[in-house]
Amino acid sequence: MMKWLLIPAAAGALTLAAAYAAVRVGCYVPPRREADVFSMPDTEQYNVFRAQSEKMIRDALSVPYEDVFITSFDGLRLHAKFYAAPDPKAPVQIMFHGYKSAAERDFCGGLREGIDGGFNVLLVDQRAHGESEGKHLTFGVNERFDCLSWANYAAERFGRDVKIYLYGISMGAATVLMASALPLPDSVSGIVADCGYTSPKDIICSVLRDHHVPVAPVYAVARIGAKLFCGFDLDSASAPEALSHSRIPVLFIHGDDDRFVPCRMSRENFEASAAERKKLLIVPNAGHGLSYMLDRPAYLSALHEFLEADF
Repeated sequence: MMKWLLIPAAAGALTLAAAYAAVRVGCYVPPRREADVFSMPDTEQYNVFRAQSEKMIRDALSVPYEDVFITSFDGLRLHAKFYAAPDPKAPVQIMFHGYKSAAERDFCGGLREGIDGGFNVLLVDQRAHGESEGKHLTFGVNERFDCLSWANYAAERFGRDVKIYLYGISMGAATVLMASALPLPDSVSGIVADCGYTSPKDIICSVLRDHHVPVAPVYAVARIGAKLFCGFDLDSASAPEALSHSRIPVLFIHGDDDRFVPCRMSRENFEASAAERKKLLIVPNAGHGLSYMLDRPAYLSALHEFLEADF
């Protein structure tokens, strides 16, 4: 009899071990080293821009800034770098980087564009990244509430008459899109979402398929692990669902050769958006997060047109 009882116990233990391993791989973010800011995938898509990117990252790191801290809804100390515009009442861009990335890398071009464009810029370290507290990311589930907190901070600091733009890349794009249905300040005037995914579930399942891993059982185990060890539900947030309830104007950008976040996800997000003013820019041959690098004129034309339409 005892042997039969041991079978489900062993199965449960194996499931827990697998769930922990899945979370450890997918959600845990190790402390960042200075060299990590320059780290990029070693593939042909990125290698062609490596030298240019490193130069732009060094430029971003050289710009003077003010350290800013807020407290998240769940008690984490979150960090951002603030770059002040000459006009304190200039519009504010709040920038959110991607999965296990660095703000200075993902926005090595966007930061300079924002500063040179006369914007106040908040360059955010997402939870568990950079100087922000936390040990695990949540694929946008909790980060969307951090986005709300940063938007409220900006509205209080600069005044509720100052326009705010939320700008995200990859997981950062998913973050700002998922935040779009939250009670953001009325001064949030637009969202720029570069290569964002539709939901945590969709992107995890997409990556599993790409690696020829059984999707249903592995995702089920990952969801259990996220709940048990990180306290969040992978199924609890969706960009299309949020966008269907939001009227905030959105500029969607995606490269059609993105091998991490499928380009179709931005198309789905675009179709779901209830905003009257929305635009989708698809950049031919661009890889993940590389649309700016591959076709800067098209990228900036779309960005400037989107921002200028609000003035």
